[in-house]
Amino acid sequence: MKERERIYFDYNATAPLRPTAREKMAAALELIGNPSSVHSEGRAARLALETARAEVAALVGGRPRNVTFAASGTEAANLALTPQIESGGARGPLARLIVSGGEHACVLRGHRFAPESVETAPLDAKGRIDLDALKAALGRAGGRAALALQAANNETGILQPVAEAAALVHEADGVLICDAVQLAGRGRCDFTGLGVDFLLLSAHKLGGPKGAGALVAASEALRIADPLLRGGGQERGLRAGTENVAAIAGFGAAALAAQSEIDAEAARLAALRDALERHVLEAAPDAVVFGAGAARLPNTLCFAVPGVGAETLVIGLDLAGFAVSSGSACSSGKVARSHVLTAMGVEPGLAAGAVRLSLGWASTEEEVARFGEAFGRILAPMRRGRNAA
Repeated sequence: MKERERIYFDYNATAPLRPTAREKMAAALELIGNPSSVHSEGRAARLALETARAEVAALVGGRPRNVTFAASGTEAANLALTPQIESGGARGPLARLIVSGGEHACVLRGHRFAPESVETAPLDAKGRIDLDALKAALGRAGGRAALALQAANNETGILQPVAEAAALVHEADGVLICDAVQLAGRGRCDFTGLGVDFLLLSAHKLGGPKGAGALVAASEALRIADPLLRGGGQERGLRAGTENVAAIAGFGAAALAAQSEIDAEAARLAALRDALERHVLEAAPDAVVFGAGAARLPNTLCFAVPGVGAETLVIGLDLAGFAVSSGSACSSGKVARSHVLTAMGVEPGLAAGAVRLSLGWASTEEEVARFGEAFGRILAPMRRGRNAA
């Protein structure tokens, strides 16, 4: 009897490669020229690069010339989080960085501000940045500030009040750098709606390849004056090194595909996520769904069953053919208590049981139904073991 195919519910860690992205990458791999060369072969590579730049810009309502390609969303964050941001007038470097308590590790650890100039803005119980605390932080003496605020949390899917935060930041003459890695391609994500100054993007979250990311500026007036990598002047001097044309071409194709179906896909994924949530609560009525009272990404369900550890449940589901996560995939494979849930004030024992299911472009109703059939059966012995203890 043929073994049933595994089911992948970990799109927030990385999405499977879209067929259109694979095709574009294969074609780009046949281009032998360097995109900085002026001969015909170089111009062909440059065309592939600039086509992808326009496709990525369109995803977020930006201009192609304001897209800087990098090797990952993490590199884009490290490039952006510097005091040396020029914003039109020559007002000197930024003096401070404020980060929300739920940011991705690349933002919490990847900035180029002096440690003493960085402070954390707290989250409320629903996982959203406390806007009153943010306003107070922006009003304190110490110079102009940058705020790093993700559009959507990678663990819980909770959406942040980015536009409201941007208004506060700009009133204080600051800059807002928004990690849109999880929102882009899964919901409306554009400069007009968010009002931010910079967006961080990653190809592999929306069906492109691993190894490609981007920093997108809202306007030509915003510029990073302190590049991470110096060399031949690629990417308008902001990111030296010959561009990975194949990965970038796949990034552009994935961005184009995601944009073309964004509203219908968001509705489809929300219905699948809600069905998953019903299956979890039917099997474990005492399960806690994190972010249940807040706006969330349509594809993300983060929950905990009291008394059942995340590692136990993740392994049990894996053995049954389901790929899920205990939170961020950027922790060297470790299962540890989430700093995001800690910032939300979740009790440590409950936070230690948090499991994340995340859906995407290839997820189906059949996969969700199979999860519903299996989840109670997988969970039951774990709960019996707890009760016996």
